[in-house]
Amino acid sequence: MGKPRKPKGRPVSGWLILDKPLDFGSTEAVSKIKWLFKAQKAGHAGTLDPLASGMLPIALGDATKTVPYVMDGRKIYEFTVAWGEERTTDDLEGAVVQSSDERPSEEDVRALLPNYTGVIEQVPPQFSAIKIAGERAYDLARGGEVLDIPPREVEIFRLSLLGCTPHLAHFEIECGKGTYVRSLARDFGRDLGCFGHIASLRRSFVAPFAEDKMVPLSQLTALESIESDEDRLAALDAFLIDTGEALSNLPHIAITEDQAHRIRMGNPIILRGRDAPLAEDEAYATVRGRLVAIGEIGEGEFRPKRVFNTD
Repeated sequence: MGKPRKPKGRPVSGWLILDKPLDFGSTEAVSKIKWLFKAQKAGHAGTLDPLASGMLPIALGDATKTVPYVMDGRKIYEFTVAWGEERTTDDLEGAVVQSSDERPSEEDVRALLPNYTGVIEQVPPQFSAIKIAGERAYDLARGGEVLDIPPREVEIFRLSLLGCTPHLAHFEIECGKGTYVRSLARDFGRDLGCFGHIASLRRSFVAPFAEDKMVPLSQLTALESIESDEDRLAALDAFLIDTGEALSNLPHIAITEDQAHRIRMGNPIILRGRDAPLAEDEAYATVRGRLVAIGEIGEGEFRPKRVFNTD
């Protein structure tokens, strides 16, 4: 039997909070970051369409194990809806399928917002990444199929009208996992009787990462001019956020080096002290501020589920 193939790249780990530019796909962005950092593994926490800009959290190395916790986080978008046309993709990229000369008043738009706040049912766009019978909806839609996509429950915590003209309306939304802003534009237009599509979309927040953590792609690619591999990679690594920051919404325990060693061997540890948590389905453990494991707490023990390399 041959030896296991050694992974290509560096075992670098952490989160890069990319400010994704327009006309750049999420998968393309991940590939570019993986190449720049010479990383063994990379993945993102929530697709942004090529015509959308803003926050795209990218996980490198062991941080990919924490992607689901970021995917579940709240998100904030600013978006502009153009009235008068509904399009196949619900944004500027698609062909016009319905049009109207009607335009809503500001009062009409404001009156609509309570209907789209809280837990609502939403039909995803025909051109979306959800799977229908094992295939991506956008692949089927590109082939000319008209899809019967069932509605899904999504949660909208806040929806504000920031301004409007007769032809455009600018909004800000704070929403939960799985919300399609393009679907909102489509449904707003239908409810108002004027049709609508997304004219611009920018994501400014993905919990728990704040807007000031974003790094423009141009700032990273500018470092390609550094000739020394060591210096260039050190400059890139300075933009990484510790893997554990993705878990800041979970309960946390600080442990000793001896306890960390036991956890890395796959063993539970006993939690002592008056302030020790009694029961948690998920919590994370750190030693000297570095992530060691995600696990569950019960019966006075922390039991690891996912162990991280903190060397």
